[in-house]
Amino acid sequence: MRRDTFLKSLAALAASGALPMSAWAAANVKMMIPANPGGGWDTTGRALGKAMTDGKLADTVSYDNKGGAAGALGLAQFVNGSKGDANALMVMGSVMLGGIITGKPPVKLEQATPIARMTTEYNVFVLPANSPMKTMADVVAQLKKDPGSVKWGGGSRGSTEHIAAAMIAQKVGADPSKINYVAFRGGGEATAAILGGNVTVGGSGYSEFAPYIADGKMRAIAVTSAQRLPGINVPTLKEQGIDVEIGNWRGVYGAPGITPEQRKALTDLVLATLKTPSWADSLKKNDWTPAVLSGEAFAKFVDDDFASLRAIMIKSGMV
Repeated sequence: MRRDTFLKSLAALAASGALPMSAWAAANVKMMIPANPGGGWDTTGRALGKAMTDGKLADTVSYDNKGGAAGALGLAQFVNGSKGDANALMVMGSVMLGGIITGKPPVKLEQATPIARMTTEYNVFVLPANSPMKTMADVVAQLKKDPGSVKWGGGSRGSTEHIAAAMIAQKVGADPSKINYVAFRGGGEATAAILGGNVTVGGSGYSEFAPYIADGKMRAIAVTSAQRLPGINVPTLKEQGIDVEIGNWRGVYGAPGITPEQRKALTDLVLATLKTPSWADSLKKNDWTPAVLSGEAFAKFVDDDFASLRAIMIKSGMV
């Protein structure tokens, strides 16, 4: 069947109620990725777009990377440039909430439209292979001796690894306000700094460091999950006597000013995408934990998580 005939048939079916509007309303998706290439948001956004096209749920997906300020620069561009665009999506997550708390950007997340949470990923802390330190106990000992001498490297200020570092300091009796944290705009920059020995400890989602851990260029010393991650022989912070657990969830928002019908169509599109074989492959490949939540339940979750993160960051001296 010719493409134009096929699309007309879809439109006719949708008009008759035989197909939901989401089957054809978002044929050309525009994906805002508020981070530089190579990091978790970039991987998530491109995996989602690939699953959309692989699953024939969208004709095309275009990507726009805009890194900086824990996603705030991309958020501002999305809020100001995508008003009413029913085919626009923005990748976001807990890191953006932390960045908003610390950075106080001129635009607000509430101006955009909550669509769905998709995954949770736990952080791993690593040492450069040639580090004189070998374990998290070594890091803690140095942290207690001189908090500022331990240089933590990771995502933007307010990221989950930044918060986790402050929480670790607090739990072991060090001053969290003296944490020496170096923020990087993208996963590629953080990886280079760790491999080059320019930071003492690196933190990120496990999938970003997995290749370097596997080939011995990084030594994994702890994960931030409650239990060890499946198939990954790295101890949790909790089993090492540090009562810290924190997950890095990721989701998507729609543009400001879209109608309830357009929001539903976008939500249906994303939820259908999360059921595709392509997305299942990405979950497995990247060690992501499914954490699907949509609609108003997702909006409430974001509000609650924002309040919780802000309380932790204030208590840790980060705000």
